[in-house]
Amino acid sequence: MQFLENFDLSSYNTFGIQARTRYFAKISSVAELTNLSVDHKLPLMILGGGSNVLFTRDFDGYILRNEIKGIEKTSEDEDHVYLRVGAGENWHGFVEYSISQGYAGIENLALIPGFTGASPMQNIGAYGVEIRDVFHRLDAFHLHDGELVSFAAKDCEFGYRESVFKRKFKGLFAISHVEFRLNKKPVFNTRYGAIEQELEKMQVKEPSIRAIADAVINIRRSKLPDPAVIGNAGSFFKNPEIPLEKFDILKSKFPGIIGYPIDNNRIKLAAGWLIEHAGWKGYREGNAGVHDKQALVLVNYGGAKGSDIYALSSKIIDSIRDRYNVELEREVNIV
Repeated sequence: MQFLENFDLSSYNTFGIQARTRYFAKISSVAELTNLSVDHKLPLMILGGGSNVLFTRDFDGYILRNEIKGIEKTSEDEDHVYLRVGAGENWHGFVEYSISQGYAGIENLALIPGFTGASPMQNIGAYGVEIRDVFHRLDAFHLHDGELVSFAAKDCEFGYRESVFKRKFKGLFAISHVEFRLNKKPVFNTRYGAIEQELEKMQVKEPSIRAIADAVINIRRSKLPDPAVIGNAGSFFKNPEIPLEKFDILKSKFPGIIGYPIDNNRIKLAAGWLIEHAGWKGYREGNAGVHDKQALVLVNYGGAKGSDIYALSSKIIDSIRDRYNVELEREVNIV
């Protein structure tokens, strides 16, 4: 493996931010990870599709681009099939592969950008489905000990857009493969968001995993900007969770506020609604802005610095705190 020096990362992050790393290399096998030789005094970062990261500065260390490929059926039973997927596989490509094979469970997660290795790190989710619903296990290489470690679902400590890899083990592991348990007999999930309305618009009489995926793709394309056209990382903020009694207070002040029950005591608010109704939708400050169709998405119109995007996100966080007494949390990883 050969490290490139003073490497430009602008084409390796979907914000299109111009930032450089001291050393850069691509990893395509576990063997390359095993033989990795770096100066452990310098920081080391694993980069996938670059769709959930904001570079606010140059990176004075090593960045490894994970490009481990492959999709392998490891086992199956009457109801399920188990697929082991390389962390460097494109996530949407894997969704399309699963649909082509008739395997259900991740059709609601169509068109989410990024690589498969990041899916358990973020516990990615959309339209009522999360990775933990289909996750079986993963293999990860310990970057300091040099050991390959297997993680079951309980080891990952999945939460809302959270896992142990974003907190306790942040920066310690490079995920090599993820194994998913998909369904041979689909259980359709169409009640979240606008999927049912989109299926009606598509004149779909009988739901299928293909039809649901197409509906999700249509919805995402209608709301979210294409990173190839406008730099962005999708949803920039998490949907905040608050106690039910606090939601009742907010509902009395803001009758249109959107919230989804988590359990009997907690509500998940729609961060996009909060941001839009605080007046930020379509706002632009230089080359950084809030998308005019989806207030949850911050964008780089061209030439914005990562620090510009970050400063705008801070203003939005302050605004939402002042208006609603709700604390927004960034979903995007800040470097």
